[in-house]
Amino acid sequence: MQDAPANTLSAPAERVYSQRFHIALDGNGANGLEGMAGVCLFLFDQVSQGYAYKVRYYDGIAAGHAVSVNPSGTIGFLGNAGQHLLFYDTSTLDEIGRVSTLRYACPPSSLQGSTHLVWMSDQEFITVIGAHFYRFSIDALEHGERLCAHQLKLPHGMKRTASGRYIVYGSMDGPHDGRDGEACHVAILDLESMAVRVVDLPATCWHVAVHPTEDRFYGVSFRVLPQDHVDYHEWAMAFLKEYAFEIDAASGQVLRHWAAGREIPAHINSDVCLSDSELIFCNGGSQNVIAIDLATFASYRQLVDERPDAAAQLNRPREVVSQVADVFTRGNFFSNSQHFLGALQVSRKSLLDSIYGCQLSAGQSLLFTANRGLNHITIYDYPTGTLRLRVEMPPLQTYFSWLSPLADPRLGFHHAWLLG
Repeated sequence: MQDAPANTLSAPAERVYSQRFHIALDGNGANGLEGMAGVCLFLFDQVSQGYAYKVRYYDGIAAGHAVSVNPSGTIGFLGNAGQHLLFYDTSTLDEIGRVSTLRYACPPSSLQGSTHLVWMSDQEFITVIGAHFYRFSIDALEHGERLCAHQLKLPHGMKRTASGRYIVYGSMDGPHDGRDGEACHVAILDLESMAVRVVDLPATCWHVAVHPTEDRFYGVSFRVLPQDHVDYHEWAMAFLKEYAFEIDAASGQVLRHWAAGREIPAHINSDVCLSDSELIFCNGGSQNVIAIDLATFASYRQLVDERPDAAAQLNRPREVVSQVADVFTRGNFFSNSQHFLGALQVSRKSLLDSIYGCQLSAGQSLLFTANRGLNHITIYDYPTGTLRLRVEMPPLQTYFSWLSPLADPRLGFHHAWLLG
């Protein structure tokens, strides 16, 4: 493992912190589905404003993507697109178990992995491997039980609804399906009957959130275009209108939906969460956090804007050069120039990506964000969006001594999970 001691900075090490922000790490590339795999644990005390953090990358694991924590808060899961299940101690970040999912099934694309899961108890969970759901126990990772087929192109974010009866999940576009790869669906697994209901939609939704008391869920569109019109493995950000859908889990009916013209900065979402009054999601492409009013499911606001100005980009030449180089390796400019121009529109002319981790505290007074492009963690007051704390995180070279000092120093923040 690549590791460094916890950095306490402004607070004593023995402090009991009220908030524990776990963020998946995938290194410094533009394509998080091909990078490293690690976890950042950021600790914050709301009373004293003290904080501390610890970062760990895991050897032999790639493409860290999402974290989730069991109900008692003791075991964390680092979801990844590298075909492993990996679990860690939430206090120390020490690895406590891993297994190759290739012993169960080989996916049709290396982009497919067990990126997300649903905890059924402190020890048991359900995730996707290949074409099927599997049930596991932490103490028997080599003996997973195959359940039903998931029926989607490439299952991604998944959550369990309020009653516990349904698992709802989104899908990425199918990188192995060529021109027919656009997903445009989500699905619902009924845990009582083990039947799957596929819900067709006008746009692909990678990520979902669930209502806290009712069996309803929300999907936010993640719209991309394939390079050369066929390659969804090296997709490009699409400058198209975006959607949010409110769906009844029992019937699969779309109850309401929100549509945003392409000029509205709501592109390339990551974490999706709910307050009592708003559907909240961060946008790594559009550099912000959007909040949709739940009462009307029409009005919305830009809760947070972290688009870097020209000076901020000029102060980060390594990051900008790395980002631009990665974009040009994803597609041929001469045959895909529309994608490059569209990406500039999506990012509002920024040459860096942005917020991928976004979680609301249990008391709904704090919004935690992790900015991939600017390599900082920020805490805002909610619902005002007032900045409370911003911490610049250390460079990637701190954890990988072999990296050149000229290399992109970003840790690679992705999906997050908040305890407290």
